[in-house]
Amino acid sequence: MSLRSVCVFCGASPGAKPIYRETAAMLGHTLAERGITLVYGGGAVGLMGTVADAALAAGGEVIGVIPQSLVDAEVGHNGLTRLEVVDGMHARKARMAELSDAFIALPGGLGTLEELFEIWTWGQLGYHNKPLGLLEVNSFYDKLTDFLDHLVEERFVRDQHRGMLQVGGHPEILLDRLEAWRPSAAPKWVDRKPH
Repeated sequence: MSLRSVCVFCGASPGAKPIYRETAAMLGHTLAERGITLVYGGGAVGLMGTVADAALAAGGEVIGVIPQSLVDAEVGHNGLTRLEVVDGMHARKARMAELSDAFIALPGGLGTLEELFEIWTWGQLGYHNKPLGLLEVNSFYDKLTDFLDHLVEERFVRDQHRGMLQVGGHPEILLDRLEAWRPSAAPKWVDRKPH
């Protein structure tokens, strides 16, 4: 699968360590180098601003999608290729999904996790067949991936659905994995018997 656009979910905070900003910048630069459009939440702050600025500085195309309330709070990025203003968070996520061929989560907080899990659930239910991944930085997601494995062990998530989430420690590696990923035809329900 050739990726033309990738949606990046990430924090509106820079995080506690410089490596988070450095990795966000590396991802933005790598997307631009590969000719992949960055789609993201449209903010100018935290890792959101870092990934967008890096992609723009490398000559990339960046599309931001932001609710009017956040524009009103003056956290929107004014230097993007295109900034789409929508009515609310549901419209924001739907539009980012529509514009994107794949999804990557950098470190972030509740919003990042919510966006990642919602888009993953949409894939699990068959609403899309686009790849998604975690860009692992400084072991940030280790405890989460351990818990996801626990969900499989406890039979709340199928192996195939767990395998939808690719993990890579470098933007190039993760993008290669997303391009190579192929969807599974497994049903969502772990113990459902065929009729």
